[in-house]
Amino acid sequence: MHDLGTFRANLDAYAERLARRGTTLPLEQFRDLDARRRAAITETEKLRAQQNEQSREVAKLRKEGVDTSAQQAALRAMGDRIGELSKQTDALDSEFRELLATIPNTPHESVPDGKSADDNVEVRAFGAPRPMDFEPKSHWDLGPDLGILDFERAAKVTGARFAVYWGLGAKLERALINFMLDVHTAEHGYTEVLPPFMVNSASLFGTGQLPKFAEDLFKLENSDYWLIPTAEVPVTNLHRDETLDGDELPYRYAAYTPCFRSEAGSHGRDVRGIIRQHQFQKVELVKFTRPDQSFAELDGLTADAEDILRRLGLPFRTMLLCSGDMGFGSAKTYDIEVWLPGQQTFKEISSCSNYEAFQARRANIRFKNGKKSEYAHTINGSGLAIGRTWVAILENYQQADGSILVPEALRPYLNAEVITKRAEIK
Repeated sequence: MHDLGTFRANLDAYAERLARRGTTLPLEQFRDLDARRRAAITETEKLRAQQNEQSREVAKLRKEGVDTSAQQAALRAMGDRIGELSKQTDALDSEFRELLATIPNTPHESVPDGKSADDNVEVRAFGAPRPMDFEPKSHWDLGPDLGILDFERAAKVTGARFAVYWGLGAKLERALINFMLDVHTAEHGYTEVLPPFMVNSASLFGTGQLPKFAEDLFKLENSDYWLIPTAEVPVTNLHRDETLDGDELPYRYAAYTPCFRSEAGSHGRDVRGIIRQHQFQKVELVKFTRPDQSFAELDGLTADAEDILRRLGLPFRTMLLCSGDMGFGSAKTYDIEVWLPGQQTFKEISSCSNYEAFQARRANIRFKNGKKSEYAHTINGSGLAIGRTWVAILENYQQADGSILVPEALRPYLNAEVITKRAEIK
């Protein structure tokens, strides 16, 4: 969230910056709230001045033995009016904050202008699609043919956009989780965290999912618990309402969690396969930094996520998102997109973002900077999305006979060099 005082004093400047991302700031609504607040404050200040002056006059008259009952009644009326105005001011401030909570972050100056993914900028790429002397299949054919991916039973157990993994398919998912966590903790300097998979509303407000994106979430009935859409939410909120030691920053955390999303805004995208599921698994990277560290730490986090794909030998490209394609709270985002030969397209596998102080202000996460405290910057990104990495391995390492070579980096975790057709489940 934006700083209330700075935002209120610079509405036109914020409107101009937000226009870069295609957001129209409701200026008249903000100005009306501000005008009413200022009017209430002005009236309060005038009444307090009159109250002080008349109180002195009453005190003087009482010393002279004059009946001041009428003046005292007037003072009580002033006090009542000041109380009403104070409540009005508080209510207007609350309404301003509620509206402000729905306003996205402003793009960093290094973010290119644009309206959609077509305007994103490729900053680097790794690898090239492997030549195949056969027609590559998509994972939604490869997995079921091998007997390691089952959509029909998942639909029976739960419904659409769920999957069951069998045998080496399930083991490959588990291997990827362990491999990613091992690399990030042992080599990239992250501390592993296993957070709750349910959070309260305050946590979702802190990271920006509430109030604007409630329809994208799953809420538990008759409770204030929500299933997490990403580990970003519980891990970021571990330090909610805390003041961190600035000399110890940055903090770097890596967390495996399942993730749950309603996909309310997906509008039928990626309906086949496991690219866009209601439940999926992810290893998330989260950092808390000083403001002067944050963009270097964003680059470092992005490189850490890329390193997983390099080790797995998967071709990818890294895109700097344009102003119109960024997420709600982000000031700058890199999307890492992996090549999927079965679909002949690149697909996002990690989104790495610097939120600057946007989340920290919502969650009240500060750090001690000498004698003063200020808001930390938060950074996060997938390191990586497990299901999409699973898909990328099947599609990039498929062989003509339908088997899947196991990337060398995963063989110690999987105890297998190739995934072949398993016995059919009866």
